[in-house]
Amino acid sequence: MWGGMCGRTALPAWAGLAALGGWTPAEAAPLGASEAARGVRSALDRGVRAAVSQLGRADGFLGDDRVRVPLPDALQRAAKLLKATGQGKRLQALETAMNRAAEAAVPAGQAVLLETVNQLTVDDALALVRGGSDTAVTEFFAQRTRAPLTERFLPIVTTATEKVSLAARYNEVAGRAAGLGLVRAEQANLQQYVTGKALDGLFLVVGEEEKKLRADPLKAGSELLRRVFGRS
Repeated sequence: MWGGMCGRTALPAWAGLAALGGWTPAEAAPLGASEAARGVRSALDRGVRAAVSQLGRADGFLGDDRVRVPLPDALQRAAKLLKATGQGKRLQALETAMNRAAEAAVPAGQAVLLETVNQLTVDDALALVRGGSDTAVTEFFAQRTRAPLTERFLPIVTTATEKVSLAARYNEVAGRAAGLGLVRAEQANLQQYVTGKALDGLFLVVGEEEKKLRADPLKAGSELLRRVFGRS
């Protein structure tokens, strides 16, 4: 995602990152803070769109072990018994529905993420580039967007999973079990559980791509990027 942003149209964005990070070699004209912040916004915009495109499609979650939404712990523990009583296909159908729900929900979050990008201030941009964490951008999105994204995702996830009868049965049993301390609170409701996992997957993908960029920002081989970062 981030690495794919380094094409010709993305050069102003990475020039902005260089200026914010303090890289101002003689051959690269320094950028003002406002212009640099615009560059960061452009880079983040591309990153968000790429993450949503990767996850918000068929098998974006189901076909990727990094983000695949597993059955809640209680169902995993009961899987052997349920399969022995002929419930194996229902379990498989539920897991598929959970992942399809995550895939359906992610595109609905793009507007929230892009709005957050557009609201990025110069101070925010400075913190993102100069911060000590190699996932500072991802953490920024998580802090600013997790609550509104949950509101966007939950109705979509609910619609996608309520068609599976086992989902309603799970909520009924898990809700009571949670009251007895037998099921973790975050897994007491299937729809809320899937929503949380969908967000975890989204931020994971953004974070992994951010790490790649920070580790090798010149991978695209752009001459301008080499000049900006002062490397040959």
